[in-house]
Amino acid sequence: MSNIERPLSPHLQVYKWQLTMALSILHRATGFGLALGAVALTWWLMAAVNGEEAYQQFQSYAHSFIGQLMIFGWLWAFTFHFLNGIRHLVWDTGKWLDLKSAYASGYAVVAGSLVCTGAIWFAAGY
Repeated sequence: MSNIERPLSPHLQVYKWQLTMALSILHRATGFGLALGAVALTWWLMAAVNGEEAYQQFQSYAHSFIGQLMIFGWLWAFTFHFLNGIRHLVWDTGKWLDLKSAYASGYAVVAGSLVCTGAIWFAAGY
């Protein structure tokens, strides 16, 4: 076999960042974050099952600054991933595929995720 010089695939540094590209990467990242958040959810459920002392340990962590930051981040990741998933489902029907609609729906997902996160956060009493 001869050693043929072939071009390498372009990396992220080559591309000009666009909203659709950033939201696609963010959708994958929030999916990963939601999986990590499932570990915290499991901790909460296990603490509830294992008695008052275990639950109090979880509660003290959840009400700390780091715990609140993690819960808020997980909540935002959930709302963003959910709304962006709906956007992808609409794309699967063949709608909103032109550039103007793709950008409009992208901005709507970002704004909607922030509004929904804030509304849920304040409704929950944090």
